Amino acid sequence: MKPVQKLTITEVALRDGSHAINHQYTLEQVISVAKALDDANVPYIEVSHGDGLAGSSLQYGLSRTNEMELIEAAVSVCATSQIGVLLLPGVGTIQQLNEAAKLGVGMARIATHVTEADISAQHIARSKELGLVTVGFLMMSHMAPVETLVEQAKLMESYGADTVYVVDSAGALLPFQVEERIRALKQSLSAHIGFHGHNNLSLAMANTLAAIQEGATWIDGSVRCLGAGAGNTQTEVLVAVLEKLGIETGVDVYKLMDVAEEIVAPILQKPQEITKGSLVLGYAGVYSSFLLHAQRAALKFGLDARDILIELGRRKAVGGQEDMIMNVAAELAKSNYPLSSV
Repeated sequence: MKPVQKLTITEVALRDGSHAINHQYTLEQVISVAKALDDANVPYIEVSHGDGLAGSSLQYGLSRTNEMELIEAAVSVCATSQIGVLLLPGVGTIQQLNEAAKLGVGMARIATHVTEADISAQHIARSKELGLVTVGFLMMSHMAPVETLVEQAKLMESYGADTVYVVDSAGALLPFQVEERIRALKQSLSAHIGFHGHNNLSLAMANTLAAIQEGATWIDGSVRCLGAGAGNTQTEVLVAVLEKLGIETGVDVYKLMDVAEEIVAPILQKPQEITKGSLVLGYAGVYSSFLLHAQRAALKFGLDARDILIELGRRKAVGGQEDMIMNVAAELAKSNYPLSSV
């Protein structure tokens, strides 16, 4: 491992983890998790609907609790941690970003598909105007050649992003692919480089360490692995591994273990593990939040959810196209689509 002085950890269970529980976070749950993460000295805690600000909808899934209430509550119980939000241009707007800033968030992550950074310009610029730590989030990074990824990252940097992330939304990247992407960005950008992994191929930790090896200094984790698909890089495990490597995070690993075991574990509807559905997400290169949508469609049409996910992968479906899932399922059912051998 190359020498690394310090990493900045962003905890995403209160945003990415929303996918895993059908966006049913309660005010009490968010308060208890945020307060405990703050006590463990986690620098940034992301809070919002799984699909970002204004994501609550029939297409993406309705939230149980208004996200602005969740954000305000999280801010109110954090003494040192900064609350962050995710915004997907076209889902969230400048108006929601302004509202979140008024509530006291300290970071905004502006997320686009890996080839669509140009739609983030006004949102990144506004985030900077609001004085927020501003992050460009290039989702589904496995779907573009390294050269394209670099071009898109440079756009986000030119708009004002302090950090640009390689986001493995499908959990489809292999360690050498992470290495080449992070290395290319590190060589081409002045901004900090970040990495966000999913565990659909059981590679989230390996990919995260590969990213750190090549110079990523902003790293995402999800306590108890609570995230879409098979979850994210498990934060309490990550911090323990980093301590063994002599890398400073400033996070209290014992307290983080306690958060995972005593507060987050009871929230989980079922353990985060690599099931056949989440495995196919990584295998097919499909957005991790598609899993629950595909399972519901499979029940409705009497299909195998894996077939739906494989077909979505063939069609190169991306985040924001959740409405395709029912349509694809209907087409497969109508054509008596044979079960795959996966």
